Amino acid sequence: METKELLKKVRQLEIRTRGVVNQVFSGEYHSVFKGRGMEFSEVREYQFGDEIRTIDWNVTARLDHPYVKVFEEERELTVILLVDMSGSQFFGSQTSLKRDIAAELSAILAFSAMKNNDKVGAILFTDQIEKFIPPRKGRSHALRIVRELLSFEPRRKTTSLNSVLEYLNHIQKKRSIVFLISDFMDSGYDSALRIVGKRHDLIGLVLKDPHEVELPDVGLITFKDAETGTQRWIDTHDKKVRNGYRTYLDALQKKRRSLFVKSKLDSVEISLDKPYMKPLVDFFRLRERRA
Repeated sequence: METKELLKKVRQLEIRTRGVVNQVFSGEYHSVFKGRGMEFSEVREYQFGDEIRTIDWNVTARLDHPYVKVFEEERELTVILLVDMSGSQFFGSQTSLKRDIAAELSAILAFSAMKNNDKVGAILFTDQIEKFIPPRKGRSHALRIVRELLSFEPRRKTTSLNSVLEYLNHIQKKRSIVFLISDFMDSGYDSALRIVGKRHDLIGLVLKDPHEVELPDVGLITFKDAETGTQRWIDTHDKKVRNGYRTYLDALQKKRRSLFVKSKLDSVEISLDKPYMKPLVDFFRLRERRA
């Protein structure tokens, strides 16, 4: 992609997501994702009604007058975006590819973190780590993440959620807010997901295309696996074929949902044939009520 064209797309995406960040997420983001605790700010003279346990006895003894410690919320957070860049993300039967929606969701989250003066980083992955962008603050850094998401060309096509989760465990020791953005068309990541979920606040953003859930009855057609490149003829007019495909995907989704529930983790399902704002806003408001 030409530099001029890329910058134009980055700017368009920033403008398109700015209203969402300012109008919808500015309050919810701050309320949902609280700081890590309280940190000491200053001391001041004791006032009637102050908690006795906050008295600073060293300062009180030195000045011969009661002083209390003042604490403020330690607000600074770190947000990590784990973005699936495998072959299946280049699929989309609607107006946008999964990759396009992943970029928009990432932009909203990155700009929300920036607006709250939080750090944000990203890991782009397939069946290996394609690119790691360390967490930093600021608009220019958020724009860099968006730029990478729009222009990055992965070397591989297959998916390994287990690999990216294990990598995150290795490089990110500080507790963070982690958004895993993928279609979750994978297996064997159960243990790694639970470990990440215990160390971090992990949220799954599940991208779904309606034509991946339900095969259309259009007769004999060629299917190509976006990740392996394998091609095969499938008779979509055969009801048994359509039912078998639906049963397989239903089982995969039920297993993923069950894993998140048992691990006490949140996930948001985003279908490409519907606006993603409603499920995202509903999730933030649900988390806000639980906070």
